[in-house]
Amino acid sequence: MKLKKQVTVCGAAIFCVAVFSLYLMLDRVQHDPARHQSGGNFPRVSGSGTQGLGSWAVGEPPEGCPGAGGSEGEPPEGGRGMLAVASVLPFDNQDGGVWKQGFDITYEPHEWDTEPLQVFVVPHSHNDPGWIKTFEKYYADQTQHILNSMVLKLQEDPRRRFIWSEISFFSKWWDNISTQKRAAVRRLVGSGQLEMVTGGWVMPDEANSHYFAMIDQLIEGHQWLEKNIGVTPRSGWAVDPFGHSATMPYLLRRANLTSMLIQRVHYAIKKHFAATHSLEFMWRQTWDPDSSTDIFCHMMPFYSYDVPHTCGPDPKICCQFDFKRLPGGRINCPWKVPPRAITEANVAERAHLLLDQYRKKSKLFLSKVLLVPLGDDFRYDKPQEWDAQFLNYQRLFDFLNAHPSLHVQAQFGTLSDYFDALSKRTGIVPGMKPPGFPVLSGDFFSYADREDHYWTGYYTSRPFYKSLDRVLEAHLRGAEILYSLALSHARHAGMDSRYPLSDYALLTEARRALGLFQHHDAITGTAKEAVVVDYGVRLLHSLVNLKRVISNAAHYLVLGDKEAYRYDPAGPFLGSVSPALTLALTLASLFVVLFNPLEQERLSVVSLLVSSPRVRVLSEEGQPLAVQLSALWSSATDMVPDVYQVSIMTRLPALGLSVLQLYKSFDSHTTLTSSVRLHLHGRELPVRPREVFPVRVVPATSDDFCLDNQHMQACFSVVSPVLCSCEPVAPSHPSGGRTAVGAAGAVLLGGGG
Repeated sequence: MKLKKQVTVCGAAIFCVAVFSLYLMLDRVQHDPARHQSGGNFPRVSGSGTQGLGSWAVGEPPEGCPGAGGSEGEPPEGGRGMLAVASVLPFDNQDGGVWKQGFDITYEPHEWDTEPLQVFVVPHSHNDPGWIKTFEKYYADQTQHILNSMVLKLQEDPRRRFIWSEISFFSKWWDNISTQKRAAVRRLVGSGQLEMVTGGWVMPDEANSHYFAMIDQLIEGHQWLEKNIGVTPRSGWAVDPFGHSATMPYLLRRANLTSMLIQRVHYAIKKHFAATHSLEFMWRQTWDPDSSTDIFCHMMPFYSYDVPHTCGPDPKICCQFDFKRLPGGRINCPWKVPPRAITEANVAERAHLLLDQYRKKSKLFLSKVLLVPLGDDFRYDKPQEWDAQFLNYQRLFDFLNAHPSLHVQAQFGTLSDYFDALSKRTGIVPGMKPPGFPVLSGDFFSYADREDHYWTGYYTSRPFYKSLDRVLEAHLRGAEILYSLALSHARHAGMDSRYPLSDYALLTEARRALGLFQHHDAITGTAKEAVVVDYGVRLLHSLVNLKRVISNAAHYLVLGDKEAYRYDPAGPFLGSVSPALTLALTLASLFVVLFNPLEQERLSVVSLLVSSPRVRVLSEEGQPLAVQLSALWSSATDMVPDVYQVSIMTRLPALGLSVLQLYKSFDSHTTLTSSVRLHLHGRELPVRPREVFPVRVVPATSDDFCLDNQHMQACFSVVSPVLCSCEPVAPSHPSGGRTAVGAAGAVLLGGGG
């Protein structure tokens, strides 16, 4: 028995070790489906990598496939560009060899003899403003160190280049550095060593974000750059959003950017575009008849934006040129062939190996100018990595450039350096369509990075936070309008010193919180739980502040006597009415101020919760308004005691305020008096005695009963719980059309007020 127990325990231990080892092995070779990693292992399937691709370019649709692209002067039809492309793809995920999702690439050694290959290696560091860590944690742990080292290392050699995208991080760092370091940054930007790409507050998601928020975060970033560095971005950089919308190129073009880069596109589409030399194209809006919305777009061809997937088609080789992975470091190459430091002894062999990858990658493009990104998430956070990457690559560049027989010129560059060189090589002005390049319309959704791993769950994940985003957007729009109107009026009246100008800081904070949440790991819901909560706290805090801004502005605008205006943050004149707040009615007037943030007049139903069914509502002219009074139900059969919903139809002026007066009234002879004087749109609101419409309460009954008007009659049965549809009353039979609709209960009938 004892031996049996020992065998059982040993067997269980061996089983656990085997399972754990298998887990570690799979974890090593498989990619995290929620994010990219550095591996490149995909299941092998038989078949040719190019079979079923077709031979037509995006701008040259085959017969029977109209609208797949457009030639110069002939835009794609009605957004059918990408639809037509997708319709001809087999989406079969065949094994392409070393480039798993592609195909074998070959070339002739003398193809560059007459036109040398020009290579731009673009160092970058993708900094997520929240994902595994919060925004503040990422900044403290990594981002500030990246930017501090950037200033030092770029100044060591004028041939070095770097690009940066996320202004949310950059602005926080800027606020914490010295005047001397700021001056150094301006010099680096002015000399072209440092380029600010896209220039948005974040690199936004392009599926969930509303265009208002996408524009707002772009403006916030661009205005910050103009104010602090005096630069306007020229090129867009979007390597990590999970699919790409056609809205983003439109916004970037309207922001005067002339070119852009995208990365996360379905691998089958990348394969097709690579096979048809369509990875670079003019991205046009589907409704554009004259190419005014065109922007030049570069699509990265391989799996990821990390170093193993950017130098060429073979990640096993490219990983050997990621010098952060030199032996002894924290990360290595999953393909088990580590990088080697470049020395005089091995530079020739290493340079030829890298050049082979450059040449193969260039075969996928129409020009002989090549872009090679060099970076990954939160790269260059230590000085040692700057030295390892820049020193080793410079030795490779020096060797390649010193041998004319190789017909290659290689150097560090920025994104705009690449696009400028491409424009020069093709003989066009930056932003124009290069001769022979295709035109495309449509978007790049949905995205799959490998196999059947489609990134679509984030469209609907964490709906509460997605909803809060839209609520904050609406409040921000309203607060900006009201603040602008109030401040303009106060300045015109010479009262701007008494108006709370500090509210502008609250607006800025809210814009930045909203912008931060457009990040592709925020509104998508793909961040860790603690990070999502941090985003939510920021949104909620900004929402509270915006309500304060709105209340302050509305207070100033509705007062007839502006000299009586007093800003009291401890006791605001106006409070915020939430849908759940019950207004306590008394014989004294309760004023409700409504604001319409739209540019046109609107007729709206306003619903408020009140403490009494005997409510009277007056317009801003003092006229009684017809209302609908309803019970508030806590369940299907129970009403909330002493809480009623009053709904008022009211007309709101464009970008204007309207005031309602509510008070408690017991009979038709009740009068209203008040000493408060309110002005709206330049006139005083009348507050004078008015006749009150009676309110009749129908008590609960044990008998069937009906409610009717000139249009409809609804009857209630105490014995039938079935809810049936109401039928309209025929014009010739005002009392006809009875239909049982539900169980009896207390019914409130509002008269005229």
